[in-house]
Parts: sequence; structure tokens; C-alpha cells
Amino acid sequence: MFETFAALAEPNRFRIVELLRSGARPVSDIGEQLHLNQPQVSKHLKVLKEAGLVEVQPRAQQRLYELRAQPLRELHEWLERYRQLWDARFDAMDELLEELQQKEKPHGRKPRH
Repeated sequence: MFETFAALAEPNRFRIVELLRSGARPVSDIGEQLHLNQPQVSKHLKVLKEAGLVEVQPRAQQRLYELRAQPLRELHEWLERYRQLWDARFDAMDELLEELQQKEKPHGRKPRH
């Protein structure tokens, strides 16, 4: 998973992954969409391929790049563990705030609106 984070840390590679969410694309289209030249795109795609985030499919004279689901699924599962942790912490904080608000209310009087 370290390779996934390292690959996505570079803004242009992140943008390429975002672009490939809509489907496979050739290098020329990626470059055109992101305003990058072909050597830059190829360099970034090589890193993404080595990280396992994309795969290439030869079609006629073109090479189409598309996302691979597995590394993104692993990243999602890893992040999900932290989301659950933070959800539990926020729930505990909500309970504490509710308890503190109840203690602050004057006894026997209706709260002011």
C-alpha cells in the first residue's frame, strides 16, 4: 500500500487516476485533458503501472490505460478502519457534549430559546 500512497502523492499522477475513473484512455488523450506533454504522461503512467494502479491494453496502434481496482480497494479498506475509529471518537465526543449541556441547564427552569 506504500507504493499506492507514494504514486498518488504526486499531483499529476493523482489527476491521471481521477481522469481514468471514467474509463480507459490513450496517452494522447490523457495529455490533452491534463495539458501535459506525452513524455510527462508516459513517465507518470510508468510509475502508476509499477505501483499496480493502472494496466495497459494494446488496441491497434494505441495503448489504453485503465485503473486496476485491487489497489484502490485495499486503500479503501485501510481508510475504512480509520473512519470507523474516528466515527467512534466523534460519537463519544457528542455524548460528552450532550452530558455537559445537560449539566449547564438550570434545574427546574425551561431552557431559553
